[in-house]
Amino acid sequence: MSTAVERPPAPPAGPPTHRSSFGSLLRSEAHRFRSRRFIQVVLLLAIAACIVGTTIALTQFGTPGDADIARAEQQIAADVAMNEQFRQECLADADLPDGVSADEFCGPEQTADDYELSWYLSKAPFDFESEGTNGAMGFAAISAVIAALVGATWIGAEWSTRSIVALLFWVPRRMQVMAAKVVVLTGAAALIGVLAQASWLGVSALLRAAVGSDAALPEGFWSALLQTQARGVLLTVIAALLAFGLANLVRNTGAALGIAFVYLIIVENFVRVLRPTWQPWLLSNNAAALVQDGGATLYIEDRGPSTDGFFQQTEYYLGHLQSGVYLGAVTLVVVGIGAVLFARRDLQ
Repeated sequence: MSTAVERPPAPPAGPPTHRSSFGSLLRSEAHRFRSRRFIQVVLLLAIAACIVGTTIALTQFGTPGDADIARAEQQIAADVAMNEQFRQECLADADLPDGVSADEFCGPEQTADDYELSWYLSKAPFDFESEGTNGAMGFAAISAVIAALVGATWIGAEWSTRSIVALLFWVPRRMQVMAAKVVVLTGAAALIGVLAQASWLGVSALLRAAVGSDAALPEGFWSALLQTQARGVLLTVIAALLAFGLANLVRNTGAALGIAFVYLIIVENFVRVLRPTWQPWLLSNNAAALVQDGGATLYIEDRGPSTDGFFQQTEYYLGHLQSGVYLGAVTLVVVGIGAVLFARRDLQ
């Protein structure tokens, strides 16, 4: 008699477990970003505002005739003569403050070159040389605000609808999910910044052709302008990531935007009044220094009034590198803390 050994029945074969790759997650997040209705509305409103602003700008500039230019030059000559008369009377006055020379007290001699012709024209032509970097800075500020709105709602809306919890059923690796969102937002913010600066070049070309002067641009103009625009794109990316990190911390878009508003409008102004020496660490000052050509110089009243009653000021220079590193470090800290809490805390 033999003993038969029976094998246990094989377990039923289930569906294969699908492990999503980071590339597929990126494609999914990019599609979700493009499909978000609020982001589409914000971008459409920005385009409409650019069109309206360009239309208004076309009415603010003009091409003056020879008679208008001659009249403006005569007015400049009259003002120069009047100011020189006041200066001579001031120099003839012997009652001057102690230790102050007559030239220092009365000011230097003025010439017609110290006056802008556009000051005396009702509608001056658009001057791309003087307005180029200013326009790039303005469009950088606008694109930074737009990117901040996009960054805040990109993660804040998912916390509000709890769709981010459902996403983790597909991709349970939380840090990978957060990395995909950061990569997609970084690329989108950079694209917003580039498109904003390209829009400024298009608007300025239109203004220059329609109501601008035909003066030749100085050497080095395009180099300085393009560098300013590149820093504007960097500021746009930083603003988007900073708003994203803040919204991820508080889990709400409205709360994140409210915190940003209170900080920029209330906290920074209190710091400027009560703690002026802290001004080099304010985000708005560093943002302006990052984009401005040549950085920014802060004048801090920190040494009390002098013998003549005027407050003594200390000059503090904020360069591009210092401002960029500081803003990047703040953004990295905010985004990093939010990512760590996202990976560790309960999402229910």
